Amino acid sequence: MNEPIYDDELNRILLKPRFKLMFKESEQEILSEFKEKLGRPDCPYTSKIVNQHIVIDVPENEEHFWSPQLYVEIEREDELTVVKGILGPKPKIWTFFMFLHFIVAIVFFIFFVIAYSRWSLDQEYTISMIMCLLMPVVWVGLYFFGQLGKKFGYDQMVGLHQLLLRALRKFSTYTD
Repeated sequence: MNEPIYDDELNRILLKPRFKLMFKESEQEILSEFKEKLGRPDCPYTSKIVNQHIVIDVPENEEHFWSPQLYVEIEREDELTVVKGILGPKPKIWTFFMFLHFIVAIVFFIFFVIAYSRWSLDQEYTISMIMCLLMPVVWVGLYFFGQLGKKFGYDQMVGLHQLLLRALRKFSTYTD
């Protein structure tokens, strides 16, 4: 089975590693296996299952700012059942990061317009230009800050991924 958080080079770069697995078994069989594994008293993870969508969180006593969440979607494509998943930060953290990226982009654009206007009017534009050059640095800093958070939550990501593998262990993946 392709292990996205270990071997896939692209998933090392992405803040939200993704995977897609195909099975010959039905959606209901796979969903039932998830329900059985998540419903056991010895399963420390909390989960929500709505139709073919499963959200699995780390235990509350182990949760911190960077704790990941596993989102799994089970759907039928042709004669195969496709299990798609994303391992990543909780939506509130992801939304916060996207908000920060949006703010950086707006600040860059505003200072670029100010710098261009001042330059075309032969006025001093040094501060505006410094801010324009600083915003990409801040953006790269945000990326590395997100990667740092991914490292803090890595052990929990591995635990969620292992839970996924245990739930799907009895099914054989489909390969062309």
